[in-house]
Amino acid sequence: MGRIIAIANHKGGVGKTTTTANVGACLSLQGYRVLLIDLDAQANLTDYYLTKRPERTVYNALTEESPLPITEIGERLSIVPSSLEMLDIENKIADNIDRAELLQILIEPVKDKYDYILLDCPPSLGIVTLNALIAATDLYITLTAETLPVKGLKMITDIISRVQRRKNPSLKLSGIIICRWGGRSLNKQVEESLRARFGEVVFNTRIRENISIAEAPAFLQDIITYAPASHGAEDYKALTEEIIARTK
Repeated sequence: MGRIIAIANHKGGVGKTTTTANVGACLSLQGYRVLLIDLDAQANLTDYYLTKRPERTVYNALTEESPLPITEIGERLSIVPSSLEMLDIENKIADNIDRAELLQILIEPVKDKYDYILLDCPPSLGIVTLNALIAATDLYITLTAETLPVKGLKMITDIISRVQRRKNPSLKLSGIIICRWGGRSLNKQVEESLRARFGEVVFNTRIRENISIAEAPAFLQDIITYAPASHGAEDYKALTEEIIARTK
């Protein structure tokens, strides 16, 4: 079995989707079989790769307990798309006795087909993120090196502890990824405090601010394809190398 990595933070705009898309692409270019699962109602990861959203999405799989609708988007790279309907998922599965384990149940039949399954979580700590944490082997938190995103880490670490105690004892906080790095004084101070608190859990690679990263999705491309010589491509390649080294 490969690694199932939940990429999460209850705060939006901290690089979850961008990291999922670009790490997934880099892993596939390295020869690994990768499945991306878009769990966010905004479906930005889906829009990264598909010009038209398929009729069946992760919403249908979760509410109908039907197989994950997997779409191949590249050599060794596939995606389970999302849709706006995910906004109502909590109501739709409220009466399901397995509501917190639905994603784990759906991943089970396909997990051995992939080396890495990356879960792009919504910006909340609700039932969908809980499903991701129960299904995952590893949690990566993306954040910006600013005061408020770091203060919110306590909420996430508290939930991790509860999930470990009650549902998934093998879940590990395996990585913290600093995104939109600008090299400013505050960025450096926050990074120092993160490394003092979490040590080697914080990846050495920081994803620098780079306009090409923001432009790439408009062309339905990852940063490696869109701007291979950019700082963004360089950083995501380096981050992927770290991830491979940690997960061997």
